[in-house]
Amino acid sequence: MNILILGSGGREHALAWAVKQNPKCDRLIVAPGNAGIADLAECAPLDIMDGKAVTGFCAENGVDFVIVGPEAPLAAGVADDLRAAGILTFGPSAAAARLEASKAFTKEICDACAAPTAGYARFTGAEAAKDYVRRTGAPLVIKADGLAAGKGVIMGMTEAEALDGIDEIFGGAFGAAGAEVVIEEFMEGEEASLFILSDGKDVLAIGSAQDHKRVGDGDTGPNTGGMGAYSPAPVLTGAITEQAMEEIIRPTIAEMARRGTPFQGVLYAGLMIADGHARLVEYNVRFGDPECQVLMLRLGAQALDLLLACAEERLAAIAAHWAEDHALTVVLAAKGYPGDYTKGSVIAGLEALPRDSSHMVFHAGTARRDGKITANGGRVLNVTARGASLAEARDRAYAMVDGIDWPEGFCRRDIGWRAL
Repeated sequence: MNILILGSGGREHALAWAVKQNPKCDRLIVAPGNAGIADLAECAPLDIMDGKAVTGFCAENGVDFVIVGPEAPLAAGVADDLRAAGILTFGPSAAAARLEASKAFTKEICDACAAPTAGYARFTGAEAAKDYVRRTGAPLVIKADGLAAGKGVIMGMTEAEALDGIDEIFGGAFGAAGAEVVIEEFMEGEEASLFILSDGKDVLAIGSAQDHKRVGDGDTGPNTGGMGAYSPAPVLTGAITEQAMEEIIRPTIAEMARRGTPFQGVLYAGLMIADGHARLVEYNVRFGDPECQVLMLRLGAQALDLLLACAEERLAAIAAHWAEDHALTVVLAAKGYPGDYTKGSVIAGLEALPRDSSHMVFHAGTARRDGKITANGGRVLNVTARGASLAEARDRAYAMVDGIDWPEGFCRRDIGWRAL
């Protein structure tokens, strides 16, 4: 079959790598792709936010199946346009994508289905929000309601930090995403991510991961889109996973169906674990980045079978089969990220690194210029490895990192520290 993946980051490189291994894949196109993706798939200069352009491209190229990678085209209704054109699609409708596009909407869903989550309040103006902070006291979590590329969350550990966070969001730091603010109870515990496929009726857990949001070692510095991840997450035991499925995931899917907006795609549940119990932090409606990289390295070719079963509403008849191993990814970012950084620096040494089922460098923000790989974003490479233990996966990943010659880049050196 002919398959189109929408996106250009490390997540889409990992998806393409897994899909390409499956014999069901005859032709693979990624739009717009990046320099690493171009080594294994066709790249197409397509505006993935334009549903009409995407459906037209599919018709012209005989595309049988579309996998939507990022959240923005989902929130814009590109999956709706594809389905309306009769094209098999993996990814939720715009109505269902509100689970990520609006944190306030997710709280409404949790209230309706009694899913355990943090207490909250929502505001459309700074002064009312500040009054709430002064009455409630710190610590609190201040969130921009809309899509902010994973960065619209400010930890108000003191009252002053919380008030500054309100000013930052309402002041336009996250653009239109900050038109409304959600202020949440600060939940103590250890955070982990659970990934679930839903075909609108049935659900299937396909893996767990933990990422490292802050830019510096020891979880210091500002939040980022993610500086590394590993899978599985030891804190998500079988018992806690089942509790999360029964109390959070299944009620959410049932509530979405009851509202006439069934959820079909991957639901990425951020969970806070404390005292053997999970509460929902937030939902994302696409694979995490960089969590997808470790999940795909562990899933391999069967990933396509799972995504197809989800899109064809036959999840009840399929299961995920895992090797009993671990995967870890280290993000190499441009110096200055998540603040100002420069593009165009040359990255050397990639050709000498292993590329197999246990070692992969997934490209995120890269381009090829004059035959050389150059940095073209903030998060640039995802150096990913598998091992029989998490320590072995870590050692393999960092050995690959050390083989990359890129003075203008940096990484955290402690990915996996919570589990190790």
